[in-house]
Amino acid sequence: MTAADDRGFLIGISQGRGHRRRVFHEHHATGQEFEEGSIYIRNLADDYRADLRGAFDFLLMEVSRPFLIELAQEHGWRGAVDLACHAGDTDPVLLRLVSVVEPFLQKSSEASPLFLDQLGTTIGIHLIERYNNATSLEATSQGAALSRPQLALAIEMLSSNAAGNVRVADVAQACGLSRGYFIRGFKKATGKAPHQWILSQRVEQARGLLMKTDTPLADVALACGFADQSHFTRVFSAATGLPPGAWRRATGNAGSPAIF
Repeated sequence: MTAADDRGFLIGISQGRGHRRRVFHEHHATGQEFEEGSIYIRNLADDYRADLRGAFDFLLMEVSRPFLIELAQEHGWRGAVDLACHAGDTDPVLLRLVSVVEPFLQKSSEASPLFLDQLGTTIGIHLIERYNNATSLEATSQGAALSRPQLALAIEMLSSNAAGNVRVADVAQACGLSRGYFIRGFKKATGKAPHQWILSQRVEQARGLLMKTDTPLADVALACGFADQSHFTRVFSAATGLPPGAWRRATGNAGSPAIF
């Protein structure tokens, strides 16, 4: 049995199949079965008692109520926030979002504050939009897109923090926008979400160094804001179709021997 507290909500996303549980309520019990991609949401303010059967392979995510309330208000929604879902339901969107998080659980150095803030905002908005079980949220209008001054300010702030050590909330606040609205407006203006835009700028900077200098790949990685050479190689290869060393040679700059 898990005692109640006020931390918020626990979201579980099943990574496999075959898990079953019997959850005991005050006057009855319910059976639940989980497949890969099935989720459950538990309000941590409620006592919880269950018998578990089968493999337990879940990615667990705790979300505070104040965070959701703040996000809803920033997003222009008015009303209460209280998440709930039928345990065992599938949510392909949430599954894709958490699959983005998983690699960074093993290598946190590659996850910049900008990326984590952006991803947390996206997950929070999705949870509110799909699972809010309280009074319907009333959306208020915040305009259509980033203005030119807002976009210029955002690009200036992001460019001056190419290592990603700036939070979406900070840039959005400077532009006078909510986090969610800023992310959507920035993507509409540039074609990329803020974190993706930062990565594209790093890749362009790396192209210049690879083409014009013989700087070792490890040093190029650090100079362009990547966590290390392996992080640089993955991002650069995804963007260009070639590892950095091969791309350098293909441009005619053989330079010094380089490890892919």
